[in-house]
Amino acid sequence: MSAKVTVEDVERVAELANLELALGETESMLHDLNAILEHVAELNELDTSGVEPLAQVNELKGAGGASVLRPDAREASLDRAAVMQEAPETDQAFFKVPKVIER
Repeated sequence: MSAKVTVEDVERVAELANLELALGETESMLHDLNAILEHVAELNELDTSGVEPLAQVNELKGAGGASVLRPDAREASLDRAAVMQEAPETDQAFFKVPKVIER
């Protein structure tokens, strides 16, 4: 396989994912990502000419098909007032949660 992940690629992906990687983690991630790409290259060499493509596992014949899914039917939802009473913090319309993303 000719395409390899570079240190710059790892740093860019970490930046996009808002991750801070230490130098050792960058090298480890570089090794792991290249190993994954090598494995995918090996899989691409397999003869799949007799295999029917599918988008979902439940499309497999004999795997239950669409019958494993529940029918799409309307059901009553929970009462908002009752749910809001149980919430640790609310404005009576929405749950209040702590901020988890710092930028």
